Amino acid sequence: MDLFDRISDDIKKAMLARDAQRLDSLRGVKKEFLEAKTAKGSDGTLTDEKAVQILAKMIKQRKESAEIYQQQNRPELAENELAQAAIIEEYMPKQLTDEELTARLTEIIARVGATSPKEMGKVMGVASKELAGQAEGRAISAKVKELLS
Repeated sequence: MDLFDRISDDIKKAMLARDAQRLDSLRGVKKEFLEAKTAKGSDGTLTDEKAVQILAKMIKQRKESAEIYQQQNRPELAENELAQAAIIEEYMPKQLTDEELTARLTEIIARVGATSPKEMGKVMGVASKELAGQAEGRAISAKVKELLS
C-alpha cells in the first residue's frame, strides 16, 4: 500500500476514533498529496519518493512554526504544531542514527572522490538524493562539512 492510500485509510480511522488532532494533520497531508498529483506538469501519480519529500517539507514547516510560536510566548500553538509534526513523522521512513549517517556519508564521499570542503556540492547532490527522507538536510550538510574538513 502506498503512502497516499495509507493516509486515506488512517483518515477514516481517525474519524471513527474522533481524534481531531490526527484527523486535521492527515487531512493536511492528503491535501498536499492531491495538490502534487494534480499540479501542472504532473502525470497524475504520486510516487512514494515524492510523497516522502512532501512529508519532510511539512514536518520542517511545523517545527519552524513551533519555534516561532515559542519565541512569541505562545506555547499552546507551538504544542499543536509539534503534535502535528509528530503525527506526520509516523509516515516517514526510519531516520538514520548519527553513526549510520556517518557511515553512509563516508561511503558516498569515497564514491564521489571528494577530498576537500570545496567539493561539498558534489557530495551533497548525491547524498541529498540517496538519503532523502532518512535524514534532515541540515544534518547531512553539517556531517558532510565535518567529514570533509
